[in-house]
This record gives sequence, structure tokens and C-alpha cells, in this order.
Amino acid sequence: MSNGYGGGSTPPQPSIMFSSPMQASTIHLGQAVKLAWTSSNATSCSASASSDIGGAFSGNQSAAGSATVAPVGTGTVTYTLSCMGAGGTGSATTAAVTVLPSILSTLSPNTITMIGSTLDPIEHGGNPYGLAIAPVTAGLVTAGDVIACNFNDGATNTQGMGTTIIGLHPTPGSSPYRIAQSASLQGCNSLAILPDGSISAAAYSANQNPLVAPSGTVGTPFSADTFANPWGQAYAPANGQNPAALYVSNAHGTIDRITLSGDAQTAFAPIVQGFCGSGQPGGIFAPAGLTYDPSVDTLYVIDTSSYSVMALTNVSAIGASGVTVAGQCSSTATPPTPMPTFSGPSASSASVIAHGAPLFAPLSAALLADGDLIVENSDINIAGGQMPNLAVEVSPALPGGFRGAARSTRYERHARRPVRYRRDGRQPGESDHLLQRRQHERRHADDSIVHFELMHAPSCSCKPSAQVHPLPV
Repeated sequence: MSNGYGGGSTPPQPSIMFSSPMQASTIHLGQAVKLAWTSSNATSCSASASSDIGGAFSGNQSAAGSATVAPVGTGTVTYTLSCMGAGGTGSATTAAVTVLPSILSTLSPNTITMIGSTLDPIEHGGNPYGLAIAPVTAGLVTAGDVIACNFNDGATNTQGMGTTIIGLHPTPGSSPYRIAQSASLQGCNSLAILPDGSISAAAYSANQNPLVAPSGTVGTPFSADTFANPWGQAYAPANGQNPAALYVSNAHGTIDRITLSGDAQTAFAPIVQGFCGSGQPGGIFAPAGLTYDPSVDTLYVIDTSSYSVMALTNVSAIGASGVTVAGQCSSTATPPTPMPTFSGPSASSASVIAHGAPLFAPLSAALLADGDLIVENSDINIAGGQMPNLAVEVSPALPGGFRGAARSTRYERHARRPVRYRRDGRQPGESDHLLQRRQHERRHADDSIVHFELMHAPSCSCKPSAQVHPLPV
């Protein structure tokens, strides 16, 4: 009887090959590794990891396929696929993946440096809301300088009345220098810097998005566009067929795209609508903290109202009114509002990647070197026992929610280790006099910039995952 392999010959043994990762790689905890494989002469396959830290790669797998796996601890791990067929069994093992601690967990109080005050040297406005790093030397600004806009004015210290943008050299003890002052900047709260050094500013109270030349000249090239109290922005550089663009979020619940050629506008489109927006300066709940990752053409949005982080993938391809957010804004008298859902022609591009505790009225974000986000809570709507201005690390791409919770730790000015506070804000054993003095110092210290020394992630064939990691204590 023939067995189909030529006169009684033995069937070939299954052969398996991993095409990813092809070589040893290093990631940070919270990132994910992309596994991809093919096989021949196999009828069934099963997966395993060499260590408990490997994450969810186990059980039956297809003979050819891929998986995105997030390790759950630090160390070194490999992944194995064993397949069976008529010719017996065969297996293949990936190159080793080394998992380092998350970036924020490598920070310590000793690596936090006070750079300087952001108070405008002439008008004395403060309360920095916008923060950016100058990419080039041009006009008044030196590459690497910290650029900030002040949300408060100097005369009355009223939130939403600030009209100044200042710069700081990134060295301890720097003094601020004025870049610009204009009524067009009133309520400046977010900055994005273009490749030539021009500074785009979201001005809530002026209801404008001015463009400030490196020389300090303030222009309004986008004055024909319809804004609704700009409350965040991000610059997306040109990439392939996608032209450069500015993304602007509005406190009334929309996100606009300004398509650019150099500094000149070529198109304007409101691409997202329906976010919840409420409150007044000093307590605004709206889409904020826009952060763009050019490596994956994704715009991240901090939704303060629902305590969420949202991702808009392939954002350059989202057309006018492409995404409608169902924020259920009227379902509750005060934030937090429910986790949003999405509809519209580009609804598949929108997702919530993190929601709820330890996020409490989150307001801002920054992209880390490994593709993760650092997301910081504001100091509004904070209940007893919760820590305001808490920073957490969110890894954006893999659905699944948080792993662990950030610790409630605040770093006092000049402190070398975390300081624990009672619910009334008092340190253990602190007298009324010392409490009042420290609170006075903090009011002045708030108008300042600190510098965090962050490790840079090695290159790796990986995607980040939707998890949160605690800050060190």
C-alpha cells in the first residue's frame, strides 16, 4: 500500500522557522515582541515560553501565523513552537529577548534637576502649560532650549490670561528669556515646534492658533480657520505621501488638522468630533495632551473628561468628520464621563488604550524613546487619598488595560527621596508654620521646569503594549 510519499518512503519531518524576531533583541517592560513563523509538513502546533515572564504565548497555534506578546517581567526569554505531522515532530525557538525595566522605573530623585523659573522676565506671567524642546538654532532660540508658554498673566495671576512665551537654556539655574508676548497668545496652553523653529501655540482665550517666528514675531496665518478654544496640539512631519500637519484639539470637543507646506497652510479639516468638553480655565475637562508618534503615524489624545488615553492610528488618512466620539457627556453631572466609543468612516482607527485608575483627570503626555507614553494627571477633581500630578507610563499598542498602579509619590523641591503626605497635605510631625512656609515655597516652585534624565531604548523589533508601570519609590 502506498503512503503517498513514493513507494513507502518516510514522510518528511515538520519544519518550523521564526521570521521574527530574527536576532537577539532588547525591549523594556511594557513593550511587546512580534512573533511570526511559518512551517511545512505540520498539521498542528503548540507554543511555549522558556520563562514565566514570557507572557501569553501558549497552547495551540496555527501552522503559520503571528502573535504580539507582552512579557510580564524582566529577564531573558525565548519562545518555542512545536509542531506535529505525518513525519513526526519538529520545533523551533526564537532568538533571545531581553526585557529591561520600564523607562520610568529607572528614574530616581537624584536624576531630577531644577532648570529654572518660567516667569516672564518683563510681564511676570507664569504657570507654564505648554512645553517643547527647540529642534534648531534660529532667531532668539538655541537648539535644545526649553520653550514654555505661560497660562497666567503677571498683573492678576489669572488662569487663561497669560500672553507670553519664554525660553530656558537646559542647564541648572537658567534664567528665562522672552520670546514673544501678544494678545493673540492669551490663554496659551500648548506648543508645537516646526522644523524651522517656528512655534505654533494653542491659545484658549484668544481662540486662535498663532505662529511665532524664532525672532519673536507673532503671526496669525490660520486666522481663517474655525477653532473652539484650542486646548492641545502636535506637529506631524511629512512622511512619504503624507504632508506635514498640525493637529489641534479644542476644549469644545473636536480635533482639527491643518495641512502644511513649510509654514503655509494648504488645507484644514475637523477630523474628530464629539469629545466631552466642560469647565473653565483652572479646571478644564477636554481632549488635551496631543502626542504624535511618526514611526506608526498615530496621534495619542489625553481625554481628561473620561480619564482615558485614546489612539488615532493612521491619523494622516482620517478625513473630514472621520471619527465621531460617543462620550455620553450628559450621562453624569460631573467628570469622569464614561469611556468613549466611536463611529464614523474612520472609526476603526480610534481606540481607547488606557482608562480609569491610576489616571485621574489626566492632562498631558510625552513620547518616550521606546514608544511608550508618560501621562501625567492634573490637580483637578482629585478625591481624598489620590495624588495630584501623578505620572504613569502607558504602553499604547496592545489592548488589555493596566498592569499594576502607579505609587502615590510626590517629590518636594530639593528633596532627595519621596515625601509622604497626610490627607491634609501635611508631612508627619509638621507644624502649622512649616506647612504654610512649604506651601508658599511650592507656589513659587510651580513656575519652574525640572529635567528628567531618561534612558534611550535600544532598537528592537517590537510594539508597545497597553499597560501602566509604577514610578520608583
